[in-house]
Amino acid sequence: MANKGEIDKGIQARLQLSYERSTKNHFELEVDIDIPGQGVTAIFGESGSGKTSLLRCIAGLENEVAGSLCVNGEMWQDVNLWVPTHKRSLGYVFQEAYLFAHLSALGNLRYAIKRSNQPANTELFEQVVNVMGIEGILSQLTAQLSGGERQRVAIARALLSQPKLLLMDEPLASLDTPRKLEILPYLERLRNSFNIPIVYVSHAVDEIVRLADHAVIMQQGKVTAQGDITQLFSIADLPLGVSNEVGAILECQVVERDTKWHLMRVAFDGGELWLPNVEGSHNTSQRVRVLASDVSLTLTPHSDSSILNVLSGQIVEVVNDQDPAMALIRLKVGGSYLLARLTQKSLHNLNLVNGKSIWIQIKSAAIVR
Repeated sequence: MANKGEIDKGIQARLQLSYERSTKNHFELEVDIDIPGQGVTAIFGESGSGKTSLLRCIAGLENEVAGSLCVNGEMWQDVNLWVPTHKRSLGYVFQEAYLFAHLSALGNLRYAIKRSNQPANTELFEQVVNVMGIEGILSQLTAQLSGGERQRVAIARALLSQPKLLLMDEPLASLDTPRKLEILPYLERLRNSFNIPIVYVSHAVDEIVRLADHAVIMQQGKVTAQGDITQLFSIADLPLGVSNEVGAILECQVVERDTKWHLMRVAFDGGELWLPNVEGSHNTSQRVRVLASDVSLTLTPHSDSSILNVLSGQIVEVVNDQDPAMALIRLKVGGSYLLARLTQKSLHNLNLVNGKSIWIQIKSAAIVR
């Protein structure tokens, strides 16, 4: 085994698990991932792809798992080592809040502080309560809380155990749409306020593109792709490509706000875009999502069009879509990538092939929020 000082920072997981989900359903998990030791890593895939199984392996909740696991230089599992769950410095947030019903919200938080291996930290307590916006509900019993409030208390409880790693297993899955929209800004504040690596399981693209810095795509117990989210979501032949939601993510900087037309101009490594202004936001950085279905291509630039956003680029990849009438095209624009979904007929008529220079018209782009 390598010395602790020789182990790279980050999370390295080489894990294998095999079991019977039912008498006729054998499942195998085989994962080999290297993910950052900071920020949010999303584990993304359809139901049954092995997302929760992977999270349980990281938590030490699967006894038959083989392989190795290192978290920011600390070995939790190896051929001659097995650190039990209660000795792994982690917090776990489930789909359901699982709060103690006989305790108030504050009582649940105090329980976490008592169970922590670290000394109580008043400053941390105040920060967690403030970030999760639960100051006004601390005296209430869990039965008096809404679903979103219970989940925020559950997240706060996990943070107050002072973990070195936070695992979140579809924390919004049990909430209706209004409650999801209510809690997402708190998850963003959590990501930005605490220097704790977060592994976030979800099958919802909108959550992933809003919260994650890095992503791991899973299918049938295997990892099909992993990487920085802005790079990963612009790959044309990902399993995501069969979805109508496929699209690129751009990290942009606001360079102008046009109050007359309620627009803002943002710059990215590849050009500039005009977008609807985000009222009340003074952030200079914005994550922007451009769906492949909102991108069209022309051989020459057009000035007599209602489309404001026109960029020059180059075709780097063409793949067939799940729909036989359609194709997905990956486009390089400066140091960034976009995707376009076009008909096979348009592909043929315009002779769109790898390496061809092209003009890109973006009919719509959205701030991720």
